Formats: sequence, C-alpha cells, structure tokens
Amino acid sequence: MYRVILVDDEPIIVEGLSRSVPWEKWNCRVVAAAHNGLEGKQVIEKENPDIVFMDICMPELDGLAMIAAINSQFPDLEVCVLTGYRDFEFAKEAIRLGVTRFLLKPSNMEELEEAIEKMCENLKKKGITGEEPEKVPEGDSGEENLSEGGEESPSGSFIVKHALAYIEEHYEQKLTLGEVAEKTYVSQWHLSKLLNRHTGQSFSDILNHVRMEKAKELLKDPALRIGTISEQVGFLDMAHFSRVFKKQEGVTANEYRNKILGKQKNSSRKRNGEK
Repeated sequence: MYRVILVDDEPIIVEGLSRSVPWEKWNCRVVAAAHNGLEGKQVIEKENPDIVFMDICMPELDGLAMIAAINSQFPDLEVCVLTGYRDFEFAKEAIRLGVTRFLLKPSNMEELEEAIEKMCENLKKKGITGEEPEKVPEGDSGEENLSEGGEESPSGSFIVKHALAYIEEHYEQKLTLGEVAEKTYVSQWHLSKLLNRHTGQSFSDILNHVRMEKAKELLKDPALRIGTISEQVGFLDMAHFSRVFKKQEGVTANEYRNKILGKQKNSSRKRNGEK
C-alpha cells in the first residue's frame, strides 16, 4: 500500500483527514502524522512515504524551503499542500518546486479525492506500485533516492539560493554547514553536494570567500585594526584570518590595505590637480 504522512499544526485537520478519507480506495494508508515543519521533516526521513499532505503555514516554518527540501531529497515523493494561505504567487512557486496539488482550506472531499487519485497515478507512472515499500534504513536521510536530475531541479536551485543568502547574512557568526542545512531543511550531506554541484565550491570555501570580500571592504578604513576586522568577519583566530586572506588574495591583509590606500591617495591627488 502507498504510505501517507499528514503534516499540520491543527490536530483536528490531521484527525479529519485520517478518519474521513477512504484511503483504502487508492491502496493507501496513513502511517504517521506530524504537527510542525521540523517534526514533519524528521517523520518523512524516517518513514520514507509515497504521499505527503502538508500545510505550509506553521510556526517556525518556511513553507517553500520545506517543499524544496522534500522534493530535492525525495524526488519520487508526491506532495499535496493543504493550507489556508491564499497567495497566488506562493502557490505558483510551490507547484514549480514540485507540489502536485495546492488546495485551500476548507477543501471538500471531491478535491481531496482528485488530489489523491492524481498522486497515485503519478506514482504508478514512476513504477511505484506501493506493493512492496522499501523503508530507508534508520540513520539514512533518504539520500539513496537522490538522482542527478534531482540536483539540477528547481528545488535544488532554490535550496542553494537560500543557503547562499543565509551565509551572506550570518557570515560574521560561528557559522557551520549543519546550521545552514537546518535552515534549508536538508541534511548536511545533501546541502554539501548541492553547493558543490551548483557553485563548484565547498561550504568552507564559500563562507571564506564571503568573509574575505567583507574584509576587503573594511580594509579601506585605515582606522580599523586588522585584528578588529578579523573578528568582525567571523574569525576568532587572527592567524587563521591572515592565512585565508593571503591564500585568496595572494597578498597579506596589510599589503592589500597599503595598495588600496595608495590608490585612494593617488586618485585624490588627481582630483585636486596635484602632481
């Protein structure tokens, strides 16, 4: 039978879907439920379902990011969004990211049954019959299901875009791959692979590049000590900062600053007509 998971922060919705829908009619059964986005992701990874009904307006949940993560890590999974969030652009983006149906609450039984029928048809077209479900071994976050196509999909691009934006916003902190992966709802392994494929760089290289670009801007201010700049761009160890800076720029931070300040002085003299 096809395995179904329900994700909604309203228990009455989960209970209603579980009891009122004739799941057996489509060879389906509800195997688990979750009441927030993080719990939903964990349950999906554990149960390896075929179909997910989920709300995208739950506390501490970025709905589109969650959809992208599910589709990227589980490309064969059929997802139906069931929500009270009425925004056409959001719905259009959700469908682009791989959602099969986008239903507004309150949905009637006819809409729900049409969505289930469509998702079951899609599963059959993929060769998934639901007769002998293969459960992902515990501890494996579903990466066995990852395909090259999944990495190039809109969901993969969406995840990378948001990961890069998060790095840009939090580069000055003690940022880790695990933290960024958590914010994009994917495993560290999966995010690392996506970053490498889309940018050609590792997480560490990307973070260091962002930090060095910020440092170069700060070095234009002669009043700022290099040790201060090092701390402001996220380095606790100035020696480490110096090594990374020279590796990326080919010169030390001091040499870079002197070169930049020298250019600024020459430019100022030219503007003032000095020789």
